[in-house]
Amino acid sequence: MATYGYVRVSSREQNEDRQLDALRGMEIEDRNIFIDKQSGKDFERPQYKRLVRKVRREDLICIKSIDRLGRNYTEIQEQWRYLTKEKGADIVVLDMPLLDTRRGKDLMGTFLSDIVCRSYHLQRKMRGRISDSGRRRGLRRQKPEVSGSEDHRSSCRNTLGKQSVPGKEKR
Repeated sequence: MATYGYVRVSSREQNEDRQLDALRGMEIEDRNIFIDKQSGKDFERPQYKRLVRKVRREDLICIKSIDRLGRNYTEIQEQWRYLTKEKGADIVVLDMPLLDTRRGKDLMGTFLSDIVCRSYHLQRKMRGRISDSGRRRGLRRQKPEVSGSEDHRSSCRNTLGKQSVPGKEKR
């Protein structure tokens, strides 16, 4: 069983370091991380295609966030089913613990992944509507400021991939 990572940013100017840090926190070797620097409008991406060709049954694919896989809900579902059902691979979405097919490839696992993906899609649509409304009124989206020391960012990276056990939470 091999573990792979997939990273996508929408343009060459965008920085993929945050996604790479998350995948390296899962101890994925750099040679097993596939990076595309192009739009997620479809799955016609060279490194994604290369990853899909390489993946075998019981391999694991990790992505930081579901939107890094793509933007089109229907195509995300198709790819998800192809990878998990036909190829027999597992997928883990690091920032959505419910999207971890190692927990269930049965009907319930598929049902949960569909619900989470559908919820994500609806949130994107709503954000788009809110953005369109704001643009008509002359508002612009403000990017949040990035703050925090390297120690803070490092501690966040160290917690990726670690899951809490009920009743054993840190106090």
